[in-house]
Amino acid sequence: MSAAEVLAVAGALALASLLGMSDSPNAMAALVAGRTRSFRAVAVWSLAWTIVGGLIAGTAVARTTVGLVRVPPHLLVPVLAAGCWASVVFTWWTVRHGFPTSASVGLVGGLAGAGLAARGWEGVHWGGFEGYRLVGVLGVLGGILLAPVIAGTAALMFERRIHPLSLHLRRGAARPVRAALWLVSAAVALADGTNDGQKAMGILAVSLSGAAVLQPGGSGISWPVRVACAVLLAVFSVLGGRQVVTTVARRLWRSTTTDDLAGQSSAAAVIFLAAWLGLPLSTSTVVTSAKVGTGLSRRPRHLHRRQVLRILGAWAVTLPACGIAGALLIGAWRLAR
Repeated sequence: MSAAEVLAVAGALALASLLGMSDSPNAMAALVAGRTRSFRAVAVWSLAWTIVGGLIAGTAVARTTVGLVRVPPHLLVPVLAAGCWASVVFTWWTVRHGFPTSASVGLVGGLAGAGLAARGWEGVHWGGFEGYRLVGVLGVLGGILLAPVIAGTAALMFERRIHPLSLHLRRGAARPVRAALWLVSAAVALADGTNDGQKAMGILAVSLSGAAVLQPGGSGISWPVRVACAVLLAVFSVLGGRQVVTTVARRLWRSTTTDDLAGQSSAAAVIFLAAWLGLPLSTSTVVTSAKVGTGLSRRPRHLHRRQVLRILGAWAVTLPACGIAGALLIGAWRLAR
C-alpha cells in the first residue's frame, strides 16, 4: 500500500469519526433538551440507529462524493486524502470549541481545493443540475444551502400546525408525545447514517479497491468498509460531541417536546430525501435549522440570535478554509514525492 493510500484510508476513517462528532446533535439534541432520559440512554439509542443507517445505506451519496473531483487515476487517491484531512482538521478544531459546523461542507471545500491544485479548473466536477438531480460541487453546495432553508421552513409550518393542538392535550398525552419524539429521533439517526456514512465509505472503498468499485457494474461498498465507517460514525457521535449537543439542545432556545417533535420530523424527511437523491447533505445544518425554524414560529424573541449568528459564521468560513487547506496539502504531497 502506497503512502497516499495509507493517508487516504486514515483520512476516511478520521472523517467518519469527525462526521460523528460534528453531527452529534442530530438525533440527541431534542431528547437531551426534553430531559426525557439520561444522556447515556439517549446516546445508546442514537448510536444503535446510526449504525443501522450506515449498514443499510446505498451508494448514491458515495458516488456523488467521489465524483466531485476529475483527476487522472494516479492523482485520485492523493486528492481524496487531501480533501479528507482538510475537513478533518478544521472540523476537529471547531467541534472542540462547541460549534456545530459541517464536516460535509468542509469535505466539499477540501476536495475542490485539492482538485484545483492537482489539475486546475478541469480537476473539479463543478456540475449543477442533471435532470432533477443536483450534481457536482455547485449542485452539492446548492443542496447544502437549500436543505436547511427547506428544513427550517417545514419545521416552522409544522410547528404552527402542531402547537395549537398540543395546547388541548391532557397531561396523560405527554407520554405518547415523548414516545413519538424518540421515534422521530431514531429516524434522524437512521437518516444520518444513510447519508453521512456514505461519504467516508466511498472514499475508503476507492482508496482500498480503486474507483471501479463505485462505477456502474462495480462491486460497490464492501461490508468491512460499511461496518467500519458506520461504527466510527455512531461511536464518535456519542463520545465526542456532548458540548455540541448542549449548544443545539439548550442554547438556541428553550423548546418543548412538541416543538422538538416538529423539528426532528422535518429534519428527518429532508435528510432521507437527500440520501435518495444521492446528495451528500450537511445533516447537522439541517437539524440545527429545523430547531431554529421552530423557535421562529413559537418564540422569536427568545431565540438566541447571537448564538445562531455564531454558528452561521462558522459555517461560512468552512468552505474557503478547507479549500485552501486541501490545496496546500496537495502541494505538500507533490513536494514530498
